[in-house]
Formats: sequence, C-alpha cells, structure tokens
Amino acid sequence: MKKNFSKIIAGAMTWGSWGKQFSKTEIIKLTNHCVDNQITTFDHADIYGGYTTETDFGNAFAESGIKRETIQLISKCGIQYISENRNNKVKHYNYSKDYIIWSAEESLKNLKTDYIDLFLLHRPSPLMQPDDIAEAVSILKQQGKIKAFGVSNFTNSQVDLISKSTVVSVNQIEFSLTEHNAMHDGTLDYMMLNNITPMAWSPLGYVFKDDNEQTRRIHKQLGKLMGKYNATEDQLLLAWIMMHPANIHPVVGTTDYKRITNATKAIQIKLELEDWFLILVACQGHKVP
Repeated sequence: MKKNFSKIIAGAMTWGSWGKQFSKTEIIKLTNHCVDNQITTFDHADIYGGYTTETDFGNAFAESGIKRETIQLISKCGIQYISENRNNKVKHYNYSKDYIIWSAEESLKNLKTDYIDLFLLHRPSPLMQPDDIAEAVSILKQQGKIKAFGVSNFTNSQVDLISKSTVVSVNQIEFSLTEHNAMHDGTLDYMMLNNITPMAWSPLGYVFKDDNEQTRRIHKQLGKLMGKYNATEDQLLLAWIMMHPANIHPVVGTTDYKRITNATKAIQIKLELEDWFLILVACQGHKVP
C-alpha cells in the first residue's frame, strides 16, 4: 500500500470480550510482539467487544511505550449493534453525516489517539447517501481526525456509488484459499483498475476450522510443499494470498505468538507459479478451466 500500512495487519476483534478477554498487561505484551515482528497496523471496529475493545486497546496502548507515529490504527463504523452499550431495537446501519463524525470521534477517544490512519464503513447499507458520507469524510479529513477512508465488504457497484463523491482507498473483504470468489467475480480486478488496496479478513479461511474432503486435500498438498519452502501450512496459505497482483494485505486475527511470527515470515515466501496453482486445484478439487 502507498501508505505505511504493514503488509500483515493485526486484527483485534478477539482481543477483548468477544474472545480472549486480555488484560491491559496482556494487550501491551501482544501489541509489542506484533510491532517487534513488523506488524505495525492494528485493525479495529467500534462494535468489537460490544463497543468495548477499542477502549481496552486504547488504555493499554497509552501505557505501552510505543510511539503513536510508529503504528497505524484502522477503525470501522456504521453497524448499530444490539448491545448493553447501545440503545438499539434492532441491528442496523447508520451512515448519516452526524453519526459517522460522532462514531469517528468516539473511536478517537476510546483508542486514546488524535487521528485514525484508516477509517472504514463496516458494511454497506441499502440506505447509504453518498453525499452525506462524502461530507462527513471531508470534515474528518480536514480536521485531521482521519488520514484515509475506505469501505469493508462492499461490492464493486457499492464502491462506485461511494467513490463518485469521495476517494475510497481500501476495501476490506473476506478472502482466502477457501473463500476466493473475489478472484473470479471481478472484485480484485476492479480494485486493481481503480487503485484500491484490498485487505483480506479471515485469510486462513476454513483450512484449520473444518475437517472435510476439501480441507484434507488442502492439507495434503500443503504438506508436500512445506519442506520445499521450509514453511508451515499457515505461512503457505498467506503466501498464496500475497502472490496475487492486487497487493492484498492479510488481516490476521490470531493471538498466538508463534503464528504472528510465522505470518511475518510468510512475506518472504515466493511460491513458484505451478505450486500456486497446485494449491488452488487442491482447494477446488478439479483442474482450472
């Protein structure tokens, strides 16, 4: 990416009450481990932990000793979640100008920072008004509260709708070996054509979650390549993603120290062309067309 976002991004969704429930000390330790492994970009959203994880991270970061200018913070807004911290009757989306500005300011306060490096609309809403969004983004940028703007889980036409009024620099999508439709439905082609950086959430897909015929084929093929590349399975899966010319940044949700270290090392793995296709074929269960 043109900005200084790390190639591997640390996803913080499970750091708080939606997962590990880390203490302040544990968050400081994990954040430092990421930074020590050249993972300097941290992916947040206001709703994580029922609107509590950004605060947990912010309180820890304030005592971490890490300089703000050495890391990058991503946050997202728009999902109005049913939570004890919000008086919502139903899960819905809010992209009014006032709400976007308010949400960004809440994230700034909770993360204990003066600016967010990248601010995303979390999921598309059927009631989005592009001009309202553009006005909010313009105000936030002019005030120095956000540095860049993007979207998450948007289709190409939805990106077009928003980008007619404001610059969209990132689309954060689900992408992995086992969820690779973005390669075939035009999503990644569109981002390459429009200078939009893809960030991939759930980059390991279902390979380690499911035990079925597909995942067994994948494990078998990865096993044949591990020695050749002196790599673990998770490293090969990340290397497979990063070989795509769209310049995909994997958002890695693991809190396992070894896997975080592995993820950074995956950047150096350059798969041979036929090996990349062998992995794809193992996933699909048939040769490419």
